[in-house]
This record gives sequence, C-alpha cells and structure tokens, in this order.
Amino acid sequence: MQIKRAAVIGSGVMGSGIAAHFANAGIPVVLLDIPAKEGDDRSAIAKGAVQRLLKTDPAPFMHPKNAKLVTPGNLEDDLALLADVDWIVEAIVENPAVKADLYRRIDPVRKDGSVVSSNTSTIPLGVLVEGQSDAFKRDFLITHFFNPPRYMRLLEIVGGEATRPDALAAVADVCDRALGKGVVRCKDTPGFIANRIGVYWIQTAINAAVDLGLTVEAADAIVGRPMGIPKTGVFGLVDLVGLDLMPHIAKSLLATLPGNDPYRAAFREHPVITKMIAEGYTGRKGKGGFYRLNRDGGVKVKEAIDLSTGVYRRSDKPKLESVSAAGRDLRALADFPDRTGQYARRVLAHTLAYAASLVPEIADSIVAVDEGMRLGYNWKQGPFELIDRLGTAWFAELCRSEGIPVPPLVEQAAGRPFYRVEDGRLQHLTTAGLYDTVVRPDGVLLLSDIKRASKPVWKNGSASLWDIGDGVLCVEFTSKMNALDGDVMAAYGKAMTLIGDGPNNNKGGDWKALVIHNEADNFSVGANLGLALFALNVGLWPQIEELVEGGQRAYRALKHAPFPVVSAPSGMALGGGCEILLHSDHVQAHAETYMGLVEVGVGLIPGWGGCTEMLARHAANPRTPKGPMPPIAGAFETISLAKVAKSAAEAKDLLYLRASDGITMNRDRLLADAKAKALELAANYTPPEKVTYTLPGPNGRAALELFLEGFALQGKATPHDMVVCGKLAGILTGGPKADVTQPVTEEQMLALERRAFMELVRTEGTIDRVEHMLTTGKPLRN
Repeated sequence: MQIKRAAVIGSGVMGSGIAAHFANAGIPVVLLDIPAKEGDDRSAIAKGAVQRLLKTDPAPFMHPKNAKLVTPGNLEDDLALLADVDWIVEAIVENPAVKADLYRRIDPVRKDGSVVSSNTSTIPLGVLVEGQSDAFKRDFLITHFFNPPRYMRLLEIVGGEATRPDALAAVADVCDRALGKGVVRCKDTPGFIANRIGVYWIQTAINAAVDLGLTVEAADAIVGRPMGIPKTGVFGLVDLVGLDLMPHIAKSLLATLPGNDPYRAAFREHPVITKMIAEGYTGRKGKGGFYRLNRDGGVKVKEAIDLSTGVYRRSDKPKLESVSAAGRDLRALADFPDRTGQYARRVLAHTLAYAASLVPEIADSIVAVDEGMRLGYNWKQGPFELIDRLGTAWFAELCRSEGIPVPPLVEQAAGRPFYRVEDGRLQHLTTAGLYDTVVRPDGVLLLSDIKRASKPVWKNGSASLWDIGDGVLCVEFTSKMNALDGDVMAAYGKAMTLIGDGPNNNKGGDWKALVIHNEADNFSVGANLGLALFALNVGLWPQIEELVEGGQRAYRALKHAPFPVVSAPSGMALGGGCEILLHSDHVQAHAETYMGLVEVGVGLIPGWGGCTEMLARHAANPRTPKGPMPPIAGAFETISLAKVAKSAAEAKDLLYLRASDGITMNRDRLLADAKAKALELAANYTPPEKVTYTLPGPNGRAALELFLEGFALQGKATPHDMVVCGKLAGILTGGPKADVTQPVTEEQMLALERRAFMELVRTEGTIDRVEHMLTTGKPLRN
C-alpha cells in the first residue's frame, strides 16, 4: 500500500507538529480537533494551531508555504474527510477511554485498508484496541514521534498481534523515506525504548546530584559532553522538555512497569522540584527551571538553582579537575577519586546496567536500543556503545562495585565487545551470544561503513578521498569543525588529478564523478578562522592571499571540471562551506541543511567566488526583474545581511540552492542519493560555460551606498558594517572601471573579491571581529 494523504487528530503541540511534518514531506494532511465552544468558526481550534505553527521558533514548517498542505477541521463536521486518507494519526489526551471512543467514531468513516496509529508513549497497544473491530485491529499500530517532530529523528513503531505486516511496512517506509525518520521497531512495553531508558537516566542523574551535593552545572558538565550527551546535560534537558511533564511520565510508567523494575526503586519526589513546579518554574516554557535568566541592573544574568535550598544564584561554568584530567577517556572520568568521579560512576553504572537488562524485553537487538537513544535523546553513542568504551569486563566490575546485578547480556559478553568489525563489516553481539552483521535498510549508503571496509584513496591532515563504488570518488573533510584550509584545497586538486577526464584517463584514474560529503554534525562552518587570525597577527599577508587565491582556483576548477561534482551537505554549510555548494553541478542537500554566506559577521566578504556565484544566480533567476541593478541588489541584500536558510527548502528561496537541486529527508540516504545523481550526470556530462556579467560600475555602487546610509541612520548598520558592505558593493557592481557596455568576466570578478578581501583583513575592525568570534562564538557589532 502507498501513503499519499494523511490525517492527524488532535492539534496540540505534538499533533500539530506531526501534521506540519507531513506537510514538510509534501503529503497533504487533514488536522482535526474538537469543535470550538465559542465564536462562529467551529474549526477555530485546528486553524489556530496552524497559525501558531507559523509563528513558532524553531519553525515546525521547513517553509511557510507548506502550511497550505494542512486542511484544518473539527471532529463533528469534518469526519468525512477521513474517507480520503491513507494514514490517520491519533494524538489526543493519554486516556484509554477517550481514545477508544474516538476510534469507534472514526472506524466507520475511514476507507478500507487505511492505517490508524496512536502517538501514545505510555499506553499498551493491547489496551488501545480492546473492544475495537477486527478490521480496526488489523490496521492499527503505534507510531511514537518525538517532540518536536520536525527535528527529532526517532520514530518508534509498535505492531500488535493482529496488525497487518504490510501496514507496518508501509508506515515504516513513508516515515523513513518521506518523513526522514530513523524507524526503530519496539516491543509493546511501557515507555518503549527511548523513554524507558531516558526517564530512568534522568531520575538517576538527579538523585545522584542531590545525594552527592553537586551543583546542577557540575552535574551537567559531567553527564554532558564527556559522555557524548548534548551540552544541556540532564538538568538543561529537563528545562527544555518541561519539569511539569516529568511527574506525568513517572505516573504512567509506575502504573505499567513490572513490580520489580529498578525504576520503582529509583523514583523519588524531590521537594525543591515539587516547589518549582507549583510556583511556575517549569523550564524554558515557564519562568525558568533549574536555570533561568534574571535581570541584574538591566543586564540578563544566567542563574541556577541550589538543589538543597531552592534558592537561585548566579550560574558559573564549572572547572572540574575530573573532566579536564579524563579528556575523552570515560573510564578515567569514572575512576577519578572525588565526588564528581563518583557521580559519573553512579550514573553510568545504573543507567547502562538498566539498559542492558532490558534486552530482549523492549527490543530484539542492542542495535535498536542504541539507535533509539542516539535519535531520541541525541546521545552520540547508545548504551551498548558506551559500555564498549568502558570495556565489558570493566563495566561488569563497576556494576559489582556499585551493588548492581550484572546484566545477563554483559555476563554473556564475557569480556567481548558488543560491537566489532569483521572483514570490514560492523557486527553486533546477539542475545544468543553470537555476532551478527548490522544490516542497513535498502538504499542506505553510509560513509562510515565504507571507511570500515576500505582505506582512503588519499588523505592529508584536513581531508580524505574515498572510493564509494561505481566510479565515484568522495571528498570528506576531516579537520576540526570541518574548517576549510589549504589542505582541503589540496584534496580537491588531488581529486581533479585522479579523475582527470574520466575512466581510464591518461592519469590513471578509474573514476568518473566526484561527491563532496561527510557525516559530521556540520558539513562545514567555513574557513579556519584560527589559522587566519594567526596569519593576521604575524603579518603573513602573502600566505593569506595565497589561501584566498588557492580557494578560488580550486572551486573554479571543480566548477569547470570535465566530470560532474555533486555536494551532499547536512547540518551547517556556512561561508566557504556554502561557497563549495554554489560551485557544484548539483547539490543533494539533507532537508535540515542550514546554509548561508556569513562572512560579513567577521568583517569579511565571501572570497572564494561566493559574490560572483550569487550574482550569477540572481541574474539567471526568472523572478529577477530585468536590468543590471536587480540582480546586484538581490545578491547584495543576501550577502550583506548574512542571510541563513534554516532548511534546504528556504535555501531555494535565497538561491543558495537551484530549483533543480535535490532534497533528501533522511540523512542516512543522503550519500546514496548524491551518488545516484553523480552517476546520472556522468552519463552525458558537459561542463558549464563561463559566465559574463553586465555591471554598472561606480553609478551602481553609489546607489548601494545610499541604501547603506539609510540603514546606518536607522541604527541597523554599524561603522564597520559600512566599510565591509562598501567593499561588497564595489565587487557586485564590477569595480571602478566597469560600465554596462563592457562585459565583466569571472576572472575579473574573482580579482575584485581577492582585492577587497585583502584590504579588509588589514583593517582593525575586521581583526577585532575575527578575535571576538573565536573568543565568544558571537559576532561583534563594531
């Protein structure tokens, strides 16, 4: 079966968010809620939810136009709309009786074979289908989305004894390919996978912090980055999801968990937290939570609560000897001889032992558990991967020292790792004590798997080249934060040499296309600013100019290469990272790619062809009015305001992406999609022709500077903004000698970029901006 239309019942935060994400996937969706009791519009509740979605930040819609795919209605007048949908998602109050009544109402009106699922995270499937028709039971399953649905990748799916296998398969497929979810099959147990483990982890971490007298900052510093958990840690995470939600989850779990479950012994009500909730300190959505922002003399000051007294105090970033000494060695952190080491030991021992004790109760394999925690709680590594970091034998001893029964799976491992690489294949330990290969879904190609099974074709300190099969070579950035430097440019040059003119070329290469891709959190945040600042401080002007000119040469060579270049970004692609996308034949972007030319924030202009390419994009855009100034004005606005697209869909509006560029919803499918496009282009490839520009010169620059002066008078442009954007205006209008009768070449445009860049790096204002960005991570408004 195919799912072409959907419906969501319940327009609260979760329901409306799920509806928005259906729309992001291009799937028309009906959104129903109860009729409004006041006013003339009985569908006002669902309509109001759509309007809230458009104002919410971070945005549930990847593009505002997606709201047009949502049809709001109400459950009394519009039930007939369900007759035309293939999948109905129920996201109403967690009350079995209320849900059962709704199911009996929708069952007669839905079309035969349509799937119905509940977004519940607490009620067993068997309870939900009790008393429903046999046909309903065959079409029913649980699909547990995580909030917010657009951004959280985990989708837990649960089938019942009567659920049709093809219904499960159809929902899993559309969630994977269209919604971009990591689909994890769970068993019908309380809390499924992620919340079962996650809630226990949170409770354990809070208990231990209180018992050991740690501050919330110290606790978060220990369980955050050292354990591969987001920097929010535990207390910051609870602030994010809401303190008032935790008692509801606890009540549900306590009502359904087995009598001997360790969560029952771990559960505690802390007086300080109870008081916080009663007074409205429910986290970020309330007056604050464990952390809050308070005003001190008109200045916002971050404060943290004292877990023993309940009194707020100024929050200070802790400097913990244990964290500094251990570095990335998790075992060293847990072994550190102070209470912070004791805290790490207690949290790791209890949480990981609990997770290991739940297989095969909650899932058939450790892979599903690790995937659930990575995608649902943003852990870098799942529980079994963390145990491997510690060593299974060492972890067994840790459990014994903490008075915790060693889980059977850990005993069975008998010192062996839960994961290993055999013949280039990732394998996992099964519940039978044997190793089995980790199987990827059809159509998934991961660079990490390729790297396990092969060696790089070539590498240096900042980049590697990989053979990804079928005559396609891949450039991977490997520098810190994927910052771009001379070594990355050298990698492009090496790729050019290896591929040459295609298979069996006289340079010995067997490749016919190039993909630029990596699996880091961010594609690239731009040039290496630390290296640039060092060069500025010691006056290495020739080296800086060579980096700029070398980048221009590399990017232009790729743009006009005799083979196709396809970039496959995800995460942030900023500055130079965005510029490589502008020079690619095709971009296959993950839907959650954030891209932009942000150089003005550090007092610079795009120097690797970004100005030149954006001007060409605006000139070629059919929506741009005729004449020399409209393309210039469009490019100037985008670059001078450092506009960043917050999705691949928005990037098409800003012309960072072309209409022909592709968008992949599931990040795990990105490389496969990019490779397929590269092969398609290679079949009959012709390099793009060079572009010439018709530019007005000084008259056009004067018009842009007049626009800038207006911004300065409004307080929207700082003195150094005027300097930087003045240089940008000079580039985009063709320089002092340009006029509309003489075409300006790409080479001339790039020379203007280089000259402006080198003039700016010598200014005190730009050096101050670069230093401030490296020190604080924020732009300086000087």
